[in-house]
Amino acid sequence: MDAPVRRALFDAAALDRLTRVAETDPALVVRDFADPAAAAALAEAEALFTGWGCPPLTAGALERMPRLRTVVHAAGSVKHHITDACWERGLTVASAADANAVPVAEYTIAAILFSGKRVLHAARVYRERRSRVSPIEVIGAGGNYRRTVGVVGASRIGRRVLELLRPYDLRVLLYDPYVDAEEAARLGARSVSLDTLALSSDIVTIHAPQLPETRHLFDRARLALLADGATLINTARGSLVDTAALTEELVSGRLNAVLDVTDPEVLPSDSPLYDLPNVLLTPHIAGSLGNELHRMTHAALDELERYARGLPYASGVRAEELSRMA
Repeated sequence: MDAPVRRALFDAAALDRLTRVAETDPALVVRDFADPAAAAALAEAEALFTGWGCPPLTAGALERMPRLRTVVHAAGSVKHHITDACWERGLTVASAADANAVPVAEYTIAAILFSGKRVLHAARVYRERRSRVSPIEVIGAGGNYRRTVGVVGASRIGRRVLELLRPYDLRVLLYDPYVDAEEAARLGARSVSLDTLALSSDIVTIHAPQLPETRHLFDRARLALLADGATLINTARGSLVDTAALTEELVSGRLNAVLDVTDPEVLPSDSPLYDLPNVLLTPHIAGSLGNELHRMTHAALDELERYARGLPYASGVRAEELSRMA
């Protein structure tokens, strides 16, 4: 992992856990598997504890680690560094994706409830008038009583969102091609097609993986299905939405959006999305940050302890799952 990531992930308690479960030098942070200074440690390594910034574990890199048996990732997606060579080698892999799903789902719930209540609109009106406003007037038909929320993707994050939505008096729709009606009902939602979800939802939140088939999942035609005044929330990947088409809809004022990710990841400085009153644009902050990083660290340490005791991983990753994962 990158050295700053190591400093953010490991407080004193986490370092103590790490050194109790593994023979390791906690000061050693490897960023380049070809670094001669890391050669001796890599040659003896049985497990890699990885984080953001880990380079790909190619066949060449694995040759430097003849004793390596497992990789424990203290973050979400492993697609950036786990390669086919890892599976061919027979390595086991675990991830802290479940832990990372928690803050993303919390961000999403906040966005759903604020969107339903028309909080951004009310705040803008109040800021512009700087005098008494009528709450009934400014909220209009907004509110979170039996609002329809469409969840796109029953991923780890999507399922966590569905769980957190249960206490609220909302109608919840779910689109996921791998989830049938019975399972959707168990998750607290009604299974529908993606077009039906777009047509029927007041708020749509995207939690699908970035795959070739999900690129521009919300293209111009599908965005046009959203009702006037609907809100689109994206905390997944920017490429799932056609940015140009969404920008047109948002500039027109027909739709609202809460966007934590965009395509490109950093929008051009002249993008109107920075200034539109119907857009909340955040710089990819929904995932684990600040003290939330420690949740991922301890989740990964839990997995390392399971490995040390000869137990199966609670959040293991299998090769056949990667095609459907973020």
